Amino acid sequence: MKTNKPVLLSGISPSGNLTIGNYIGALKNWVEMQEKYDCLFIVVDMHAITVRQEPGLLRSRCLSFIAQYLACGIDPEKSTLFVQSHVNAHTELAWILGCYTYMGELNRMTQFKDKSKKHPTNINAGLYVYPLLMAADILLYQTDIVPIGDDQKQHLEITRDIAVRFNNLHGKVFKIPEPCFPKIGARIMSLLEPAHKMDKSDTNSNNYVALLDEPSIITNKIKTAVTDSGTQIKTSETKPGISNLIAIYSVLSGITPKEVENNYIGKNYMTFKKDLAEMIVEKLRPLQNEYKKLMKNKDYIYEILKKGAQEATRRAEETLKKVYEKVGFILPA
Repeated sequence: MKTNKPVLLSGISPSGNLTIGNYIGALKNWVEMQEKYDCLFIVVDMHAITVRQEPGLLRSRCLSFIAQYLACGIDPEKSTLFVQSHVNAHTELAWILGCYTYMGELNRMTQFKDKSKKHPTNINAGLYVYPLLMAADILLYQTDIVPIGDDQKQHLEITRDIAVRFNNLHGKVFKIPEPCFPKIGARIMSLLEPAHKMDKSDTNSNNYVALLDEPSIITNKIKTAVTDSGTQIKTSETKPGISNLIAIYSVLSGITPKEVENNYIGKNYMTFKKDLAEMIVEKLRPLQNEYKKLMKNKDYIYEILKKGAQEATRRAEETLKKVYEKVGFILPA
């Protein structure tokens, strides 16, 4: 499936439930990017186990996430879809990159500090070296472009630093990946706590709209979403709640936030929320219908994963062979 297009890689950890935030910030953009880039889309299950997971649930989520990728419009004929743990080269390269990474660099990672606070009884080494595995994910495929949000800037920066360091020592082996920041809607916030990003792993499911939520549940979640004092439907730093809902409306409708505001001059929050909920329900309906069809044909999903893993392994091993040669390993006969 290798083409002359720039290589783009992105993945989501199978923890929690894919949300409208994931759709707006990632999946919707992935579908459009397939035409321009040589895309690899991953379910990063090895990243997920830095937090304790129930094994059966993790397996079912991996399959469900792939089905949701497909239902959103990811085409396995255009893109490579696979599960991270199906390609051994990820962990092999992560170890080597760890030998080219300084402790001080890892100590500066804010996500490790944040997750350590959330999971104080499970501050494990995997959580600490998480950026090395993410770097391996990216560098294995000679990636040109990585779509990221603001919270992932540090991880891409350390990936670039490691790649440059390795290349300076051994000659050009890795491409230096560039970030790609989604347009409006890149950072959809929690429905009840709009100061925080919408999180698919949130323990309070009312903080997010899941892609597989039933219409009645979606309606109730939007109805109870935090707005702000006053009645004006307007984007403002002092009105984070309604600003977040306007951003969702804007992306899903394809009109600008200003146009949304103009359409609701003189109308109240209740009317706006009702319309927004109906829009989300209608937007997700075809996705949910396609998902249900896919989950009735799991053999098809497994076949996609098999082909994806084969293609990803072929490409990853090309890079890993170069790395082995540079660091002095004897290549397998």
